[in-house]
Amino acid sequence: MADRFRITLAQLNPTVGDIAGNAAKAVTAWEEGAAADADLVALPEMFLTGYNAQDLVMKPAFHQAAKAEAEALAKRCADGPALAVGCPWAEDGKLYNAYLILKNGKIASRVLKHHLPNETVFDEVRIFDAGPLGGPYVVGETRVGSPICEDGWHIDVAETLVETGAEFLLIPNGSPYYRNKIEVRQNHMVARTVETGLPVIYLNMVGGQDDQVFDGGTFVLNPGGGLALQMPAFEEAVTQLDLERTAEGWRAVEGEKAHMPDEWEQDYQVMVLALRDYLRKSGFAKVLLGLSGGVDSALVAAIAVDAIGADNVRCVMLPSEYTSTESLSDAEAVAKALGVHYDYVPISEGRDAITKTLAPLFAGRDADLTEENVQSRLRGLLLMAMSNKFGEMLLTTGNKSEVAVGYATIYGDMNGGYNPIKDLYKTRVFETCRWRNANHRDWMMGPATEVIRPNVIDKPPSAELHEDQKDSDSLPDYPILDAMLDILVDQDGSVEDCVAAGFDRAEAKRIEHLVFLSEYKRFQSAPGARLTPRAFWLDRRYPIVNRWRSSS
Repeated sequence: MADRFRITLAQLNPTVGDIAGNAAKAVTAWEEGAAADADLVALPEMFLTGYNAQDLVMKPAFHQAAKAEAEALAKRCADGPALAVGCPWAEDGKLYNAYLILKNGKIASRVLKHHLPNETVFDEVRIFDAGPLGGPYVVGETRVGSPICEDGWHIDVAETLVETGAEFLLIPNGSPYYRNKIEVRQNHMVARTVETGLPVIYLNMVGGQDDQVFDGGTFVLNPGGGLALQMPAFEEAVTQLDLERTAEGWRAVEGEKAHMPDEWEQDYQVMVLALRDYLRKSGFAKVLLGLSGGVDSALVAAIAVDAIGADNVRCVMLPSEYTSTESLSDAEAVAKALGVHYDYVPISEGRDAITKTLAPLFAGRDADLTEENVQSRLRGLLLMAMSNKFGEMLLTTGNKSEVAVGYATIYGDMNGGYNPIKDLYKTRVFETCRWRNANHRDWMMGPATEVIRPNVIDKPPSAELHEDQKDSDSLPDYPILDAMLDILVDQDGSVEDCVAAGFDRAEAKRIEHLVFLSEYKRFQSAPGARLTPRAFWLDRRYPIVNRWRSSS
């Protein structure tokens, strides 16, 4: 029997729907494994189609094309190591999330996912059929168990594999990021290795897909939970893992252990990677955004520059008579610090024209929020015109606090194709700006200097749509608002829960009302990077029309 087994772990970034392109990436990894004399080259869950492909997987022409590509891939990689790759699999009228083992020019084995996640961003119960509990597959003389993603979080799958002779567990994943999930995964995998007494190889996908980021961070544990290998987070990597047969069974040989960033760096890198991949995978190379002199647009500009470089970012100041000289100075300073193209486009003439056009209809009525929203919608119109003319994707810049309570103008400052800070509360926006000013990493394309001057962060937030306007005129101070939103949105709590936490009942009722009332705006809002398990979109699906409130 062989006393050594080498696996090429390919933590790669697929593109949903690019079956041929993903197969080409698999071939490159397989060739690297063949050159390293590997026994098995392993890719993540659903790699061949990209993940999370949602209902696209159910389209017969799509999953049939994936199966045909898998068969062609098997023939292409016939002479060398086995290749394990995730792919949908249809048979007997059922559709499975499968892990295919390609050997000797054919699909030699397949593992069918048993536990289908049906929570947060996952809807697999509706899309896939559950596969049976199965045994290991054989590569050479070695029996490998591969619970697929969710199956690795359940002991019954691992127990069945141990009972049927698996010698170690290779778990392919498409596990998307949320804050502190790296620790959650490691704790679950420690439990698997302690329960089974086998080495556990946790192979994760990397890259952005719509709102989700797959953060990589592939790792290997030996029995007892000792970390043998740690691949980097948020970047593609191919690593050779050796396992040695000992008197106690297989053990992973210690390898490199990449540094894992803290939660502030993780969040920031997710926002950068999400934007970069969203642009790249949708065919955009450049972006533009309205730079108001406020903290939110400044942070989005910094994220954009770190994602695609200053030469590909256009910032536009669109002042009115309510725009303060402070904001003008701050916006220009941010643009200069980041090195971006900066346009100055006053809205006064356009606003006057709209006001005159509407004057006969509005005669006898006092000015109100309508006139304020005209300013925002005019800015949205101008920015969209520039987006169309220059072929640059417009970024929107509303934070989670604003998105939650509807403190944004639909068809105005909500215009845009992507929102990098959609899942970042205002209080975290402030701290993230401070973090970026104090930190720079090799993966950032922006300057290694302070990019958001302190005044932008420290001044009272304002939409500047009327004289001396402050956000606090109509909203609680952000530390109070965000704490209530954490209860109402992230914890799915009630007004009573807010009261129990020490908040004013009337204020909590008002905020809850605003959250429910703003559902129609969120339904039409741009996607944005998911940072928490309760991000707005697939994590939180509420009716648009809804009269229920948790407290009368």
